[in-house]
Amino acid sequence: MKEKIYEQTLLYDFYGELLNTHQRTVYEDAVFNDLSLSEIALQCGISRQAAHDMIKRVDALLSGYEQKLRMIERYKKIEKLTADLKKISAEELPDPDSALHTLKNDKNRVLRIADDIMTALY
Repeated sequence: MKEKIYEQTLLYDFYGELLNTHQRTVYEDAVFNDLSLSEIALQCGISRQAAHDMIKRVDALLSGYEQKLRMIERYKKIEKLTADLKKISAEELPDPDSALHTLKNDKNRVLRIADDIMTALY
């Protein structure tokens, strides 16, 4: 359940602005405000079934945007690559005799990650 809410949140964060006001209101009430279908229906002046259908349609719409645009997929890849960069910067330098070799390797790793980040953007 937490995984689904996490995915819904990501989808909404990336594509929520593409929804109309009514869609956003119903979806926010269901996903973020944890309102029941009855509460949403009462607040929006629609039936419970209409609220249910709207939530399902918006889920499908947001998922469709992701299938076409793949912004979340790219975001997750860049997030992982950024974590790799942070890991490299946090590594301790070895003894001075092998430090130069390690720094050259780290430089090459950073350059590869930078290339991967740029590739992820396209």
